[in-house]
Amino acid sequence: MSVNTPSRITELVIEAGTRKALLPARAILILGFLAGAFISLGFLLAIHVSTMIPAQWASFGTLLGAAVFPIGLILVILAGGELLTGNMMSLPLAMFAGRIRLRAVARNWTLVTLANLLGALFVAYCFGHLLGLTEGAYLGKTLASATSKVSADFLHAFVSGIGCNWLVCLAVWLSYASREMSGKILGIWFPIMAFVAIGFQHVVANMFLIPAAIFAGYLSWGQLLENLAAVFLGNAVGGAFFVGLAYYVSYGVPAQEQGALR
Repeated sequence: MSVNTPSRITELVIEAGTRKALLPARAILILGFLAGAFISLGFLLAIHVSTMIPAQWASFGTLLGAAVFPIGLILVILAGGELLTGNMMSLPLAMFAGRIRLRAVARNWTLVTLANLLGALFVAYCFGHLLGLTEGAYLGKTLASATSKVSADFLHAFVSGIGCNWLVCLAVWLSYASREMSGKILGIWFPIMAFVAIGFQHVVANMFLIPAAIFAGYLSWGQLLENLAAVFLGNAVGGAFFVGLAYYVSYGVPAQEQGALR
């Protein structure tokens, strides 16, 4: 059978979370840098595609930009990368299963956050600013997107972060459902397209988008930090509880514990 059942996916994600916790710091930093860059390249592509659409078709441009953004997570999953938002599901799930401890989750999240930020800043500065790929003809779209992110207050950014990582982690979850590359790509594509089209906030994507506006001479690093704090927490709740805990309780709790819960 080419499709894994939800209970089998739960086992696979627990195993993946355990492996991630055991990675050496050097590997986490390298793979985290790559993941931050991959997500940023996806956003860069979305900006370029949506900018090419005439103003009267702006809604179609937003949808088209959302449709190409998933290339970032596809690269993370299939080529290899350590992405904070996905790890916000897999490591807590391994912790709920008793395979790792909280300090391992904290270590991984800290290193991956730093590495994702470095990858995102690299793309924002080198490709966005030095090459002008988020400025010039693309500046309007960059600023509109970045301003909409930082304009949200803490509560709205937090709740938006929950919605985002609920969908992102479901995309990661669906990638485990298939054993074939085509199936993994299809599973990733639609949840990621949905969160971008809706406008939910993704902490790693914002690590690219807001600095791109800052390098262009707009917004501030203080606004970036305020936004990242709220979105980080929302993404953590969306991944750890709305996906990780929900599926652990449904499929990962041992049978005797299930009986006790009844």
